[in-house]
This record gives sequence, structure tokens and C-alpha cells, in this order.
Amino acid sequence: MLAAVATLWLPVHSDENVARASEPSSTSLQEQGDGLMKNVEEMVAHGGMGDAKAIVHHCGEAARYAETLIKQLSVLDSHRDDAMASLNEVIRQCSRVADIGTHADPGLLLNPALKARAAAWESVKSLGLTRTNKS
Repeated sequence: MLAAVATLWLPVHSDENVARASEPSSTSLQEQGDGLMKNVEEMVAHGGMGDAKAIVHHCGEAARYAETLIKQLSVLDSHRDDAMASLNEVIRQCSRVADIGTHADPGLLLNPALKARAAAWESVKSLGLTRTNKS
């Protein structure tokens, strides 16, 4: 009886689940890409309004999304290298924004913020995560 109870507690692993867990779903990549683009667009919009604190916040969120996307990229993806370079550029430029800080003139933050947005757009485009506007 004890042996039967002990076997019920052992987790069941199958190779099928492991394979699926290692490959991100396109929905997950799309959500991360959408989050990245939403934050870089809001970051630049706040730059136009002169809100340095919001620029730094949204750039930090964009860098977080970029890091998540890097972790999710499949080794087999043919555009992985292009996307990785662009995502690393987002992280680098957002690091510059954070280093400049919230007490700086928002105009100083816009140059690296715009570069981060351009890199984010390139990464999303190279991964095929762009959405088309339906008019």
C-alpha cells in the first residue's frame, strides 16, 4: 500500500512536454513584441511632453521586454542574429537613458530613446511580429 501511494507522488514527465516548453509560442513572442513597441512609443510620446520620469520608466520596461524576447528566441530562427543585435541595441540605449536619469532635461533623453525605438522596430520587423493596420 505504501509503495502504491509513493508512486502517485512522483511527477510524470514526457519528452513531448519538454520539447514544447523549450520552443516559445508565436503568441507569446507576439505579446512580448507588442509590449516592447507599446513601451517605446509611450516613451517617445512622453519625451514630446517633457516627462523625463516617464521616459526612464518606459525605457526600462522596453529593456525588460527586449531581454525576455532574447531569452525566447529559438536557435533555429533564421532571423535570430538580426533580432538579437536590434534587441541588444534597445537594451544598450535604454541603459543610456537610465544613466542620464530623471533629473536631466528630457531633450537629452530623447536621442537614446529614439534610437531604442528604432532598434525595437527593427527587431519586431525582423521577427515578423509587425501588425498591419486594417482600414
